[in-house]
Amino acid sequence: MPITYEPIATQTLGSAAASITFSSITSGYTDLKLIFVLKNSSADNPIVRLNSDSGTNYSRTTLRGDGSTASSGRGTSTNETILGYNFSGASAQWTFYTLDFFSYADSTNKTFLITASEDENGIGYATSIVSLYRSTSAITTITLSNFSSNTFAVGTTATLYGIKNA
Repeated sequence: MPITYEPIATQTLGSAAASITFSSITSGYTDLKLIFVLKNSSADNPIVRLNSDSGTNYSRTTLRGDGSTASSGRGTSTNETILGYNFSGASAQWTFYTLDFFSYADSTNKTFLITASEDENGIGYATSIVSLYRSTSAITTITLSNFSSNTFAVGTTATLYGIKNA
């Protein structure tokens, strides 16, 4: 990572878990970057919630492609942001996510960009999502979980970075 990236915390699952949470995030950075590599225990869609907020304060626009087909979608006034999709319903694939939270400590609504990459037995998928969190509070907690009650598999890793002087 560039010198402006400062690792805040890393979590690697030694046993399956329903969620990963980063809390007590200080406001000492300009932006945050979360790198998340996961395998679900069964078919599910990972989600993110900020500041333990499960109100309908999230919106997203999604673009997805597999090299031959493109699609898009939109969600408004949802109670989470879906990070991507477990495309084939398989639970054996690792998926790589990056989440970039811009001006996370400002007193304005928060925008963040999500990218997801997955290979399912030679069929690759790429997803980009722009999300809006309608809250003027600084982001102090980030929780990753699944849309339903499934768990993340052993070896799932998430690392949160603070970005200085972005």
